[in-house]
Amino acid sequence: MASPSPGTTANSLPGATAKANPSVTVTPGRATTGRIAAVNPAGRFVVLTFPLGTMPPVEKRLNVYRSGLKVGELKVTGPQLDINIDADIVAGECQVGDEVRED
Repeated sequence: MASPSPGTTANSLPGATAKANPSVTVTPGRATTGRIAAVNPAGRFVVLTFPLGTMPPVEKRLNVYRSGLKVGELKVTGPQLDINIDADIVAGECQVGDEVRED
């Protein structure tokens, strides 16, 4: 039997069939997930921190979660500095460490 040429796999050989793996689950990642780094309750704004490359755009609406429960809503306002950006508190309450994401 001839060996497969470089760049081919067993599934791409003539007569080979691909088998589905029913135990594999694919879930989409959250593109915009960050944390509250600071809260200014008097000014009704927060400073958000996001991983590098996942900063939400200005005017984006985000939800705030604590222990898996939604506790507030934010509107990203800027300015952005490195991995931090400001957001206005639209509804609810916020604490340092709360998770922020879009839904």
